Amino acid sequence: MGRYVIRRLLLMIPVLIGTTLVLYAAVYALPGDPVQALAGPNQLVPDAVRHAIEAKFHLDQPFLSQYWNYLVGLAHGDFGIDLHSTPVWEIIKASWPVTLKLAVTTWVIEAVLGVALGVLAALRAGKVTDFVVLAGTTASMGVPYFIVAFVVKLIFGIHLRWLPASGIENGWPASYLMPAFCLALMGLPSISRLTRVSILENLRADYVDTAVAKGLSRARIVLRHVLRNSLIPVVSMLGLTFGGLMGGTVLIEGIFNLPGLGDQVYQGIRQHNGPVVVGISTLLVLVFLLVNLLVDLLYGVLDPRIRLE
Repeated sequence: MGRYVIRRLLLMIPVLIGTTLVLYAAVYALPGDPVQALAGPNQLVPDAVRHAIEAKFHLDQPFLSQYWNYLVGLAHGDFGIDLHSTPVWEIIKASWPVTLKLAVTTWVIEAVLGVALGVLAALRAGKVTDFVVLAGTTASMGVPYFIVAFVVKLIFGIHLRWLPASGIENGWPASYLMPAFCLALMGLPSISRLTRVSILENLRADYVDTAVAKGLSRARIVLRHVLRNSLIPVVSMLGLTFGGLMGGTVLIEGIFNLPGLGDQVYQGIRQHNGPVVVGISTLLVLVFLLVNLLVDLLYGVLDPRIRLE
């Protein structure tokens, strides 16, 4: 196990270098002038001031030199400094709790509702309940989640005032339930369908016939044996979903006025503030890689037959 974890951590290094290179290149290639964006659209920037700003933030250096400086800083735990001379890590520390709360709340909704609907549909396969779950998940996949977010905010936040329409003034969970539910629509249908298929497959396995022959109740067979084996592929998808949620909250945070990492990335793109975009994106890549590692380790817990080599 220890050697497997070390090997996986070492493999993360080239993956991280490759992804940050693509991110840095994308930000470097963005149209616009970051110095002019810093000064304002109608402000004349003197040449001396421009040269001083470009030298301070290494904007006058070739792309590879800028990227190398970023990697050296990242190796020392430095995510860079934004164009307002604020360390990117300070921006991350101020914003990540909002995104983490939103991602965790969304993930819990996806896991609980997705698995519950999948189990219900599998145990009622071919019946009305199964078709209702299938129709509901199909409908949620067909409507973009940000459109649902606008509608939900308008009805339950503005008209009915059941939950806060925007902001984080009311704290968790009140301010996060609506955006989390809307964001969960991206992954919930896949979780429920995968759970359904996996349970139906395991219900036809030989060990189920053996358990029935021993006189075990159906509930015990499903909960203690079938569900545990069926959750292995579901856990993998839930892990990937959580990694994606950390970076997929830009629109939701904007709609519900949540000052999280997604909102910082959006503002960074608008303001041509490349260090913020690259620094936060690098953190999200690291989270995604670590979550994948944890998912692989969970396989051995769910199924002792799996050995990590």
